[in-house]
Amino acid sequence: MPQPSASLFPEKLPAAVPVLLPLPLAGAYDYAVPEGLHVEPGSFVVVPLGPRRMLGVVWDRPPEAGLPNIKLRPIIEVLPAPPMRPALRRFVDWVAAYTLSAPGAVMRMAMSAPSALEKPAIRAGWRATGAGTGRVTPDRAKVLEALAEHSPQPGEALPASPAVIRGMAKAGMIEPAVLPQAPRFARPDPEHPGPPLSETQAGVAAALRQRVAAHEFSVTLLRGVTGSGKTETYLDAVAECLRQGRQALVLLPEIALSSQWLSRFQSRFGCAPALWHSELSPGIRRDTWRAVAEGAAPVLVGARSALFLPFPDLGLIIVDEEHETAFKQEDGVVYHARDMAVVRARFSQAPCVLVSATPSLETIANVEAGRYTELTLPTRHGGASLPSIEVLDLRATPPERGRFLAPPLIEAIEQTLARGEQAMLFLNRRGYAPLTLCRTCGHRMQCPNCTAWLVEHRAQRRLQCHHCGHAEPIPPRCPECNAEHSLTAIGPGVERVQEEAALLFPDARRLVMASDNIPGPAAAAEAARRIEDREVDLVIGTQIVAKGWHFPHLTLVGVVDADLGLAGGDLRAAERTVQLLHQVAGRAGRAEAPGRVLLQSFSPEHPVMQALLTHDIGRFVAEEKAQRAPDHWPPYGRLAALVISGEDAVETARVARDLGLAAPVMAGVQVLGPAPAPLAMLRGRHRHRLLLKAERGIAVQPLLREWLDRVAVPNAVRVQVDVDPVSFL
Repeated sequence: MPQPSASLFPEKLPAAVPVLLPLPLAGAYDYAVPEGLHVEPGSFVVVPLGPRRMLGVVWDRPPEAGLPNIKLRPIIEVLPAPPMRPALRRFVDWVAAYTLSAPGAVMRMAMSAPSALEKPAIRAGWRATGAGTGRVTPDRAKVLEALAEHSPQPGEALPASPAVIRGMAKAGMIEPAVLPQAPRFARPDPEHPGPPLSETQAGVAAALRQRVAAHEFSVTLLRGVTGSGKTETYLDAVAECLRQGRQALVLLPEIALSSQWLSRFQSRFGCAPALWHSELSPGIRRDTWRAVAEGAAPVLVGARSALFLPFPDLGLIIVDEEHETAFKQEDGVVYHARDMAVVRARFSQAPCVLVSATPSLETIANVEAGRYTELTLPTRHGGASLPSIEVLDLRATPPERGRFLAPPLIEAIEQTLARGEQAMLFLNRRGYAPLTLCRTCGHRMQCPNCTAWLVEHRAQRRLQCHHCGHAEPIPPRCPECNAEHSLTAIGPGVERVQEEAALLFPDARRLVMASDNIPGPAAAAEAARRIEDREVDLVIGTQIVAKGWHFPHLTLVGVVDADLGLAGGDLRAAERTVQLLHQVAGRAGRAEAPGRVLLQSFSPEHPVMQALLTHDIGRFVAEEKAQRAPDHWPPYGRLAALVISGEDAVETARVARDLGLAAPVMAGVQVLGPAPAPLAMLRGRHRHRLLLKAERGIAVQPLLREWLDRVAVPNAVRVQVDVDPVSFL
């Protein structure tokens, strides 16, 4: 593995250096260093590539031996940006090797704001000279008075017209001056008074502060029941990181839905943190990247891509809701941000804290193996109790025909609303209905680009694919048999549950929370405000309502279809369902009033329902481990998937077949497939999958490299490698 590279280049300026380009290439290219140009490992440079000018980074291997410098094209310029630090360069190389990605493709994620590499624009203003020959009119006196209080100032801030300012400059009373760069982010105050911690919270916070102060790599699982105050506790560790003069990174699974978290941060530290997510404007993205690189963003809160920001002195990484699958990137470079956060912390000699009420089995296995330590918050904060949970057997108390809410759930909502409390209905399915079919011929409305049914969105009067985005109007006739008005919606989505709730509870003020109508931070903040201010009686939502909200007046949660996540053959289906439903249940009864949770299920005897019913997640985890360990399924074995895709069905199937024939054969390794993927077509591309399963002690990356080298893959076919897959679609 490359080491920090000050010794790679001799003191004498090198004649040639390797430059890594943000392209899916095998490695760095060598470039000549023009005389007098100073470069070092990590320098951001502009180099020629064919007819183009490309940004790149001077990398960490010696230039190729034996290649005459005269044959090398020269570096064009060195950009005025802080060099990429050794820890980040090592991280890029490590992620590339682990995920079998091109180093340049990984490095591109660390260059996600190219405009930040340019010199910041200089802004000019005015300052008083203390001299000049002009007459001091009342308007000029106001300008001089303003500059005496604060200088320099931009012209638009001075209390005079442009003509007055020009006249003062001509008279020599004021002169141009460079305005100082205002800090983009306020510095959070670690001594700002925060909420009081319980005795248990204080003990856990002290242990976390000690890890931060040690300036050493460690990984800690912070496990606490929903509502136990995990956020307030780990913010104490952030405060210690600030006292140490280092930077802190907090990863959240859905940064756009984190308005309440940001409010807690502001209450604790007196200002907002820096943010990093896909909805930032280019200007804010540029300023944030530059501030991070210069150490001027002490705390950054972001989505998974924030791992690749250029922190010069990263002192703490928090991964909140570490079990969330949103931390897995499925496109481009395929990686899991939770696991890569641990690696980034190791290269930065910093502690990493994984936070969850329902940790992933991978994290639990690492705790049991002694690789991670664990700290626990076993009770809710402030005297609140965990909600009572009941499973409603839909076989015994079914909903009315054509409806989806069972009588006991309807009665519980009526009682809750009558007490002036809030209720929530949860269904992890967007839209009005997941399937539309013809009553006459049975034709099902399917996406033309994917192996998926089109979801009806009745409010917009459209059918939409949730995989590729294809949308079309709801047709008046069946496209197969031409029958008129024969299309009917099958099954419920949140829009349909909202429609039923409007009939059952006409006086209740309702709010639907789904990604269709909560598209970003502003909408999420407004929805949270309305619920907190009791402008809403009944919340109807998808999985976004499960993510850390604190609604003190919400006392009832009804899960419309608790069995939904258990369908299919996904290895982690039961684990994910427990995590999601436990999080949803945790929204109820977070203040003085007790909470109640009702799970509608056709399988009350299922281990998932029993674990939730008894609050015994530990027993469920033990049963899951017992099922996975004997056959070496994760976390007791390794998985890697090959996903073969192409527009030509025959050619794609041939490559999949060839890979199957070339699969490695050795003890402790099993290859499953090839087989058509469950989503056999996605975005117009045919898809096949192979799955390599290996015992825990076997390194899968060398096996995968040898395997892929045995098969020639045409340019029209793509083979995506997914090490440690989360999705099996």
